[in-house]
Amino acid sequence: METTLMNRAACAATLISLGICPGLTNAQSNEDLAKKLSNPIASLISVPFQFNYDHGYGPDDGDKATLNIQPVIPFAINEDWNVISRTILPVTWQNDIAGPSGTQFGLGDITQSFFFSPSKPTESGIIWGAGPVFLIPTATHELLGTGKWGAGPTAVVLKQDGPWTFGMLGNHIWSFAGQSDRPDVSSTFLQPFVSYTTKDAWTFSLNTESTYNWEANDWSVPINFTVAKLITVDKQPISLTAGIRYWAEAPKNGPNGLGFRVALTFLFPK
Repeated sequence: METTLMNRAACAATLISLGICPGLTNAQSNEDLAKKLSNPIASLISVPFQFNYDHGYGPDDGDKATLNIQPVIPFAINEDWNVISRTILPVTWQNDIAGPSGTQFGLGDITQSFFFSPSKPTESGIIWGAGPVFLIPTATHELLGTGKWGAGPTAVVLKQDGPWTFGMLGNHIWSFAGQSDRPDVSSTFLQPFVSYTTKDAWTFSLNTESTYNWEANDWSVPINFTVAKLITVDKQPISLTAGIRYWAEAPKNGPNGLGFRVALTFLFPK
């Protein structure tokens, strides 16, 4: 019996190496790629299109829908260091978010981060990166952005242990230029996260994307739970994500209650 099992295992290994069992290799590859997606500074080009919907803004319970286009592009500086570019470009539709303020649609402000990260984890398995973050006033309407240029530090630290990924990403942005009649920006962003990836490339994630506005002295704390599945369509790896969020804390003018998130991410592994 033992000899038969060993022979079957050897046969399976031979078939995989010859590419005759692509389903097995794809399953393993998809699991690895799904775990890399849980790492904000993985050496992997990805282009997420993330759609968020929230409501309850202002006295008229306004609505807001945002499509975040978030390309992540790593560059190798040398054998020991990488720099990872992370861009967030929001495209927003909103209605009555500040009382009877009407409807706006267009671009928001770009947030651009650069993380300098060692190419290998530490001996204890810690992955980290740090660098600058920039706020670029690209909003096409005053209610869609800050009207300010900003900059500050950003950092991320995480560990991947088997199917688990857990860590923290954060930044702080101060404004230094822009429209003089607009409020200054002094904002801290904190994103603790934990995720679990299965053998068949399902990922279950829990995080908060908390922001503290030091000018207004208030918190925005959405708690997000998402489920993602990595699939391959005509050799193109794609991650499909859906989930809900609960606003545990928000400024006086909202949002509140429940919102939702769906995302489509294209992956371009080396």
